[in-house]
Amino acid sequence: MKTIICDIDGTLVHYRKTTKGIMSHTHTVLPGAVEKLNHWENKGCRIILITGRRESLRKVTEEALVSFGIPFDMLLMGFADTGRVLINDESSKVKAHAVSLTRDEGFDNFDWEIVGLSNPS
Repeated sequence: MKTIICDIDGTLVHYRKTTKGIMSHTHTVLPGAVEKLNHWENKGCRIILITGRRESLRKVTEEALVSFGIPFDMLLMGFADTGRVLINDESSKVKAHAVSLTRDEGFDNFDWEIVGLSNPS
């Protein structure tokens, strides 16, 4: 079972630069995000969402994610996106990957098989 750690703004939904922007605009889900996360959840993956949003935005963030049908096991708030590094051990196989998607492009223009994640049929 894989663990997926995924950013929210600019990755799952259109990027909003400020807290005011997050609170005052309707979020738009990016192409392929809901379908792929639901597919991976159904395959047994654990999904951790991470965001630079302040803890005070947890309720509105969780409500939006649920309304869009975006599955998650854990939501990490307040982790600024000025740089995130995944550090993991490696044995006979690579156990960690990093995927950088173009902001607001969505999930459809990446070959997920490269990192061991299948695409929905």
